[in-house]
Amino acid sequence: MLKNLVKDLKPSSTLLINETSRRLEKQGKKIFKFGFGQSPFKVPEDVVKELKDNAHQNKYLPMQGLSELRNVVAKYTSKKKNYDYKSENVIIGPGSKELMFLLHVIFDGEIILPAPSWVSYAPQAVLGRNKIQILQTKRENNWFPTALEIEETILKDKSKNYLLFLNSPNNPSGQICDNLEEIASIAQKYNLIILSDEIYSELTFKDNFQSISSFCPEKTIISTGLSKWCGAGGWRLGYFLVPDSLIEIKNMINVLASETFSAVSAPIQYAAIKAYENDHSNYINKSKNILYAVGNYVYENLKSNKILINKPQGGFYLMPEFLIKKFNSSPEMCDNILNDTGVALLPGSDFGFDQTKMLARLSFTDFDGQEFMKKIEGNQKINKGHIVNFAPKIIEGVDKLKKWSESI
Repeated sequence: MLKNLVKDLKPSSTLLINETSRRLEKQGKKIFKFGFGQSPFKVPEDVVKELKDNAHQNKYLPMQGLSELRNVVAKYTSKKKNYDYKSENVIIGPGSKELMFLLHVIFDGEIILPAPSWVSYAPQAVLGRNKIQILQTKRENNWFPTALEIEETILKDKSKNYLLFLNSPNNPSGQICDNLEEIASIAQKYNLIILSDEIYSELTFKDNFQSISSFCPEKTIISTGLSKWCGAGGWRLGYFLVPDSLIEIKNMINVLASETFSAVSAPIQYAAIKAYENDHSNYINKSKNILYAVGNYVYENLKSNKILINKPQGGFYLMPEFLIKKFNSSPEMCDNILNDTGVALLPGSDFGFDQTKMLARLSFTDFDGQEFMKKIEGNQKINKGHIVNFAPKIIEGVDKLKKWSESI
């Protein structure tokens, strides 16, 4: 009854851990939701108001997206990237995840995935019937591949088309790729297209975020959306920016869009115009200030001779490595942590690592972001007292995790 192609697929682990956490909470257990990655902040009020004001919009919109929205997205991105994107380069989708899936379906070639990679990249490649080349990365390089490692993969068969997924700031590591220029040189040299997943780019803790599109715009598809910086994951609005040089890809995604989701919800598209048209710098700066402070607290209080961890650079994730030999696999370790402490983590194996590496993804978003945001001013320095008051489950969960690591 089922196709062989789908028989081995399982529900997305990021969504599954959220369901598991809810189920355990209903059973009366105290769970620290460090497994599911979701913005803790509410959608800006002006954007919410625009959604309410456009609830009457009930017409099918163009499959590539509302022209007014595509215009403001192109203008917004052109200013940030110092590159001339036009509305024709923008495709609006029901979350960037759906657009990535369509890209996998239409692409004819091999997918290069650095490990760690977001959990849905590989299953979508399987559904697109593309072969996957996984590149194992190192902590010393911020968990990103080197140009040489990418080149060695391509040189195995230069006649093929290659699509590299590059996610910076990264989910699950919270790190930023700082060797973009050398990777771009490989893209220019060979038949390599890059999908630059920049969904966390607005939440980079330093102000000088760089996209690989700055070095090879004609080879780069930018993927991003509202879910992370705007706290609107459930709204499901993302977009691609596809350069003129990849017009065949853009046109074919539009064809598949017409046969799948038809068009993104009309009220949400109208509301999204305000998200990119209005100035939300204060909202974003507060978000970054809080996330950096909370992430840095987790980092400072977890790192030890039992836990290796890189300092957070963007988004809301950390990827601790536990120097513990008691367990046979990272899923077994994470199950033990959940049962013993109530701390929900995702195992590193969900992101492409070998199961024997005791890596896990930790999301530090289990707090009321709206309340936290109300209580601080702009770039106010956030101290431990603020975190104790407004992110108590972060304090308690980190303490439990630290004690667990010391007791094993």
